[in-house]
Amino acid sequence: MTKRLACVAAMVVAIAPSASPAARTVGPCGAVADRPWCDTSLSADRRADLLLAALTRDEKVSLLAGDELEGVFGGPGTHTGTSDGIARVGIPSVHFTDGMAGIRQGSATAMPAPISVAAAFDPATARLDGATLGDEAKRKGNDVFYGPMLTIARTPLAGRTFQGLGEDPVLTAQTGVAFIRGLQAQGVIGDANTYVANNQEGAGPAANDSRPGQIVGPMPTEGSRFYVSAVIGDRALREIYLPPFEAAVKDAGVGTVMCAYNRVDGIYNCENRPLLTGVLEREWGFPGFVLSDYGAAHDTVADNVGGLDFEPWPGTAYGVEEVDDALASGRMSTSDVNAHVRRYLRTLFAFGVFDRAPYVDDEASIDKAAHALASQQIAERGMVLLKNAHGLLPLAGVRTLAVIGAPAARFVTGGGSSDVTPYGVVTPLDGITARAEAAGVAVRYDDGSDLLRAETVARASDVVVVVAADYQTEGIDRACLSLECPPVYGDQDRLIGTVATANPRTVVVLETGGPVLTAWRYGVAAILEAWYPGEQGGAAIARVLFGDVDPGGALPATFPQSADDLPTAGDSMRYPGVTNVEIYKEGVLVGYRWFDAHHSTPAFPFGFGLSYTRFSLSRLRVGRPNRHGDVRVSFTVRDTGRRPGSRVAQVYLGSGPRPPVTEPPLRLAGFRRVDLAAGGSTPVNVTVPLRARQYWDVGARRWRTLPGCLAVRVGVSSRDIPLRGSVCS
Repeated sequence: MTKRLACVAAMVVAIAPSASPAARTVGPCGAVADRPWCDTSLSADRRADLLLAALTRDEKVSLLAGDELEGVFGGPGTHTGTSDGIARVGIPSVHFTDGMAGIRQGSATAMPAPISVAAAFDPATARLDGATLGDEAKRKGNDVFYGPMLTIARTPLAGRTFQGLGEDPVLTAQTGVAFIRGLQAQGVIGDANTYVANNQEGAGPAANDSRPGQIVGPMPTEGSRFYVSAVIGDRALREIYLPPFEAAVKDAGVGTVMCAYNRVDGIYNCENRPLLTGVLEREWGFPGFVLSDYGAAHDTVADNVGGLDFEPWPGTAYGVEEVDDALASGRMSTSDVNAHVRRYLRTLFAFGVFDRAPYVDDEASIDKAAHALASQQIAERGMVLLKNAHGLLPLAGVRTLAVIGAPAARFVTGGGSSDVTPYGVVTPLDGITARAEAAGVAVRYDDGSDLLRAETVARASDVVVVVAADYQTEGIDRACLSLECPPVYGDQDRLIGTVATANPRTVVVLETGGPVLTAWRYGVAAILEAWYPGEQGGAAIARVLFGDVDPGGALPATFPQSADDLPTAGDSMRYPGVTNVEIYKEGVLVGYRWFDAHHSTPAFPFGFGLSYTRFSLSRLRVGRPNRHGDVRVSFTVRDTGRRPGSRVAQVYLGSGPRPPVTEPPLRLAGFRRVDLAAGGSTPVNVTVPLRARQYWDVGARRWRTLPGCLAVRVGVSSRDIPLRGSVCS
């Protein structure tokens, strides 16, 4: 962690509670003599049992569903969801909030999109993001935060790519675990979502009608997240889509899990007993409660049998009338209700909700300056330098600078549940202008709506910065991967080509939610991927462009040369599905694994990212498996340039000489981001867990270790791996 990042983290932690409420034996819960479940010396399980026994049947039923209808619109003073408490026995009201890029409750600090956090390849950055959002959620009166989203980016066309953490399960798991730890350290309960395989929103001709400001995108006509059935196969499910959730439960101790809209093998996720009760509860030992996405609960009895505990939106499946009917008809039992309510109560006890004063919506208590600084720091850490011909960046010796493009003067973010109204905004134009003027550089802006005018401005400038953006939203997928799908900001590809022809010293700053096509990349001098960078994005972009900070991020998802190269391309059964059934024919070959297996060259590979300095990797040592099967991989990273910088070192494993199942040529097994001074070096140790050397045996329904010796590769992207070793079983 850099000194600056540590400082920002300390500022956020400093505004957290200083002592755990669990140390008290008498508190807001009530007197132990009257309410024995308020005894904090008892376990959460015992306290839940005592309280459950004191509840009436009707009180139990009332705890199965939420009580707030309009909070999903994000208005001030509301919450995305509310479960009214029961004053008679001291059960507090519990508030739930949206906002993986900020608290969607009136105005809030707009944080960088989660894909940007993943691009940092740095658990410390993810913890800071979680801590900042957790603190703000708490100070807006919320107890549960809907995040992180642990869905794998199966296709970059997916409308919520920006809300996820990329295409690799190891990166997603480690980033998600760190985020949850940061969040829950603030006294806010995390929610791992959306379980499982909610990998698309749906496609259709209305996709290009999607625009900022809509609650969700236009309704899709095929492969809708509400109905589509993902036919995945057990091996891909276990190796690709489940590991981030398993890590959230086992490594981070997440408090809640949200079941998704879609179906898996024909069964709605919130009714899927094998996945909820079998894998999540029994196999992984998840002690928290399962809640549904909004509208994802369909049938009272099926949801009950499947393992759904709580429906946060006013109940359609778990409403009082629906549950009463199911109980009266014998289709649901009192013991069923008890089981769900107990998991809900146990979670609240485990996280101290009964033993502290209720969180109050007190916006004035938010340290907005500290949160804004955290947002900026996270944005900087996640920026990825994709091209830098002739060392044009960082900008130096420039007298005149043109900033071109409508997104340069706007706050760019994704739609749906992450559409945050920021407290304040530093646009790219604002940030670049302020930083340029401080350096004595004259700035001229053109929105790019008139190509001839933009061309004239470009020719008259020493350097041009074109800011281009896409638009992703919950509710519908993108129609294509160009910057014109949807055409929110005009024909940006043509604008970039025109400007670059007029002035080859053109820098393109991309504000996108995931991979986009970059056919113009050969004609520009530099490309900086800034993602959706949050409310301080303009300041962060300017600091990177002028070299105040190194762009040390790496791509969490592959940028293809063509959409035809994607694993889901050319087969509607793969995506978006036919009659709402899609088959994951690519199996475990997701993202860079597909490109490697098919010898397809991407525009920019997974894990790729340049720096303003140079690095070398050396002295690889691969240890023997320890008694747990874990392997220690050691090497040295050196900054061989004249500037300080950041580098993401990545460890990959090969498949072995004759794998018993289809295997990708390489798969990420671990990583470490290092920050070095000019000329500095550091030893790096990465522990590769046994699971990284295993595959899921479908017939035996168990993990098996790949036989023989596996290649160990260490490098700085999935295609740049200079260090070579091996590990043998």
